[in-house]
Amino acid sequence: MSVRCLIPFLLCLLLLPSCYSLPLCTDSTWPIEINDTLTFCGYTGSTCCNATDDSDIMAQFTAMNITDSSCASIIKSILCSKCNPYSGELYTVTDTPRTTPVLCNNSTSDFCAATWETCQNVTIPNNPFSDTSTPTDLSELYNSSADFYYSAGGPVTDQTVCFDGFSARFPLTVPTPKPQGICVERLDNVSFTNMAPHPDGSDRIFLATKNGKIFLAEVQNFGNALIYNESNPFLDLTNRVYFANDFGLLGLTFHPDFTNNGRFFVSYNCDSTMTPDCLGKCSCNSEIGCDPTDLDPDNTTIPCQYQEIVAEYTVNGTSFSPSTATVANPIEVRRIFTMGLPYTSHHAGEIFFGPKDDYLYLMMGDGGNSGDPWNFAQNKKSVLGKALRLDVNHMPTQAEIDSLGLWGNYTIPSDNPYYNDSGFRPEVWALGLRNPWRCNYDLERSSYLFCGSTGNDDVSEKMDEVDLLTKAGNYGWRVYDGFHLFHTNWTPGGSTPPESINPIFPTLVMRHSETHSNLNLAALVAGYVYRARRDPCLYGRFIYADLFGFDMWTAEEIPYMSGNFSSEQVNFTCTASSPIPCSFVNSTTIPAFGYIYSFGQDNNKDVLLLASTGVYRIVRSHRCGYTCNLDPYYPSPDDVQTPSYPPTPSPVEPPSSSPVAAPTSIGPF
Repeated sequence: MSVRCLIPFLLCLLLLPSCYSLPLCTDSTWPIEINDTLTFCGYTGSTCCNATDDSDIMAQFTAMNITDSSCASIIKSILCSKCNPYSGELYTVTDTPRTTPVLCNNSTSDFCAATWETCQNVTIPNNPFSDTSTPTDLSELYNSSADFYYSAGGPVTDQTVCFDGFSARFPLTVPTPKPQGICVERLDNVSFTNMAPHPDGSDRIFLATKNGKIFLAEVQNFGNALIYNESNPFLDLTNRVYFANDFGLLGLTFHPDFTNNGRFFVSYNCDSTMTPDCLGKCSCNSEIGCDPTDLDPDNTTIPCQYQEIVAEYTVNGTSFSPSTATVANPIEVRRIFTMGLPYTSHHAGEIFFGPKDDYLYLMMGDGGNSGDPWNFAQNKKSVLGKALRLDVNHMPTQAEIDSLGLWGNYTIPSDNPYYNDSGFRPEVWALGLRNPWRCNYDLERSSYLFCGSTGNDDVSEKMDEVDLLTKAGNYGWRVYDGFHLFHTNWTPGGSTPPESINPIFPTLVMRHSETHSNLNLAALVAGYVYRARRDPCLYGRFIYADLFGFDMWTAEEIPYMSGNFSSEQVNFTCTASSPIPCSFVNSTTIPAFGYIYSFGQDNNKDVLLLASTGVYRIVRSHRCGYTCNLDPYYPSPDDVQTPSYPPTPSPVEPPSSSPVAAPTSIGPF
């Protein structure tokens, strides 16, 4: 193996656990961790194969009976690439599955050419590059080497993930200058906690208050405040929403076909003693071995008094078409989900539709109390501490609701990871979550779903985390808190042995000892990968912040498409030309956000901050005196849009063969 081919492999070994951020298998699940080495394929650690898969590949290879040893070695490596932890990327191009991995065909590795030159005249039964079982060689299947190169490796490019004969090779890293700072303008002074862009692609957004009002607002060009009628909400649910501390309106999302069907969904909390029709089954029940009367040993609270609701509403009947509707029908169309909450915190409750499907995702916290004492997040029969995936386009019969114990009017997608597993709730898509807040997709890569979550207070080093969620992923809580094993004193729900799970560790962490605010009560709020055209120096970086508004970070993926993120704190301030003047913290340049509740992203891809002191938008950095060398219009005073894709610097040379030192800390520092 050449030194150059070893480098991606060495990087992954030396940068654990951060290098294992987004490997995916061909079924879109996270690779498994094995202690032994696969007998035939030789993979160890993180892999997409178990011993049975390894034996099947060995049998497939043995049946080929390849007489040329050099060609046999290459074909073996190609067959075994199914075990590579990035096989999901290697075996899929533009959502189309392949029978062989994408072979490197670029300036740093030409495994594609090596395969052709070695195997072109070797007859191979069940040739993996053929769609028949007839023995054949590559020269019979392809008219020329160029045809093979294009089929097996695609166009010559350094910007794809490919197989180099030993491991997955990532695109050459394209360095971007560190942003000098983030510049914001204040668009409004009302406190909102939820935002959704209008599904029709216009400059309008929906904003929701925590107490249950939803407004339709117009986002204007730079220097102009939001336009909306505060006296005329799009929908008013204040008579249903229970609003206190961790309770309130939690999520808002619109059906992918909203412009035709007018459907949208709201998640919120209610008090069953005040709103009797919100009463549902308690999350603590006999199915998971939990008695509601045991939730509070002092018997001072009503079991499952507060509920988690997902309800469907419509704009149909209020306008000629959904896109022109300015108010919604206030009558609930359908109750999708109703569940009694065990405690008064960790409700999560965000809802959204996946970018590649029409299914509704519902994020559920662990239900609260210190240390998840009932172990809800790891309990396979509980929906708490999970990401749920629901089909709201096909309504169940009452018989289906009863037989499956559904929590409302939805069906189960047949490709949910535990659809046929009687030991699991079929709604579960991912598990081991403490209190996910917020979750957002990268607009350019649908497999990148970032979710923030707060750490437990009762630990020696509190850290909040950002996870990249995947199908069937287990994110460790409460076996792990961040990277650390977690122990709690009161465990009426039992414990999960660490060796029984395959935990996915955080992609990024916020260590409370290293924040500017240095507050034990601080909490991470996950944002977005910046894809707007206003600030090229932020483009492609994941932005997130602290709840208290004193700290903000950006994270860059290096190498690109590897899932390995490097994070750093970034300066930020408010422009003097803000349409609504900003206040600042104690004569500093830090805007007085108060609490940052959430981020939003509009149809122009601009990122907005929803804070207790109003709505803020990220604008061109030079508005605040920061320099971005990638901005071709700097220092033009006009807020013109930059090109559709920021200017790209020349790629750096491949990493040298020098050993890479393991990082002393992971995440923001």
